[in-house]
Amino acid sequence: MSRHGLSAHDDPTKAEVLLASVMRRLAAPADLRNAKNPLPATPATLAEARAHFADHCASCHGNDGKGDTALGQRLYPRAPDMTLQATQSLSDGELFATIENGIRLTGMPGWGNGTAESARGSWGLVHLVRNLSKLSEADLLEMEKMNPMSREQFEQMKEEEAFLAGETESTDSKPRPQTSTHSH
Repeated sequence: MSRHGLSAHDDPTKAEVLLASVMRRLAAPADLRNAKNPLPATPATLAEARAHFADHCASCHGNDGKGDTALGQRLYPRAPDMTLQATQSLSDGELFATIENGIRLTGMPGWGNGTAESARGSWGLVHLVRNLSKLSEADLLEMEKMNPMSREQFEQMKEEEAFLAGETESTDSKPRPQTSTHSH
């Protein structure tokens, strides 16, 4: 036990790593474990999956799937590097079940809702997971533009775009923040 109690700041023990890998394997129901991806891996499917991944998954897993994000590294167990054998060796059905149902006692939520649309999206993400190590720089830049951002990040991006487009504003023409006299 760590000096912090059950803190997520400490590295997992060998027993916890083993337990997490067992939980990851058990996340797939028996009828899905050997399922093959029924969705064709078309360019459109992969583009849709990249967009979904960038918006919903990259906060923890990173656009490249390596899990090297502030949030992913603070999870316990840490978000895995999905380009490594531990993930790539999972069957399509195991990956699908993980996306649809999540994994208990980890930070991986279940994203599925039982609809055909949800299943199609999850199978698309299975194709993306299989192709993470093949993403191009252009793919990663495209995904970065789709990542969620705070209002401050959005405003900074807009200012940078305006600057690069040659649009400059004087500080007098910028809207001033309004202060509220109402209490909340």
